[in-house]
Amino acid sequence: MKHLLLFLLLFLTAWNALAQRVRLETEAGPITLELYADKAPGTVANFLRYVDEKRFDGSRFYRVVRLDNQASSPVKIEVIQGGLQDDSTRRLPPILQETTQKTGLKHLNGTLSMARTQPNSETSEFFICLNDQPELDFGGKRNPDGQGFAAFGRVVAGMEVVRQIQKGETGSEANLAQTLKKPVMIRTARRVP
Repeated sequence: MKHLLLFLLLFLTAWNALAQRVRLETEAGPITLELYADKAPGTVANFLRYVDEKRFDGSRFYRVVRLDNQASSPVKIEVIQGGLQDDSTRRLPPILQETTQKTGLKHLNGTLSMARTQPNSETSEFFICLNDQPELDFGGKRNPDGQGFAAFGRVVAGMEVVRQIQKGETGSEANLAQTLKKPVMIRTARRVP
């Protein structure tokens, strides 16, 4: 019996180290994320640093990409994007990109991933996929460099909140078509058991 209890304690400790969870308390409701530290350790460590240092508190979901608001893009995707946006005072240095080719993860419905402009430029901006988005994986055509984006977790509770955010009203001008008129505040981001 003592060996079984010791085994369970070691198993739970190892599981906790590999499967971290973070709860985002947003104005639209809570979203719980599970992070894959075993597959994307650098990306997860970066995200958790933002969480632990409370850098995401007061940040926002500010961009929604739907099939109806990306007329000029030949490769359509569906995501909501959040983070610090233009607040460079809370942004940490960029990290190395852990592509889906390296991690084996895919951009499926509910996948959590890092936004970027070029490879190895990920900082604080992240997005959540609505429906499967294979064009965001390594070799996908959404980004011309073919490197895709760094998936590192998934939504385990709150996809209804994600869908609600994606339906938010956006600007009518072409350059604001994906920008929420009323961004959704992330009040807090905290680790949870």
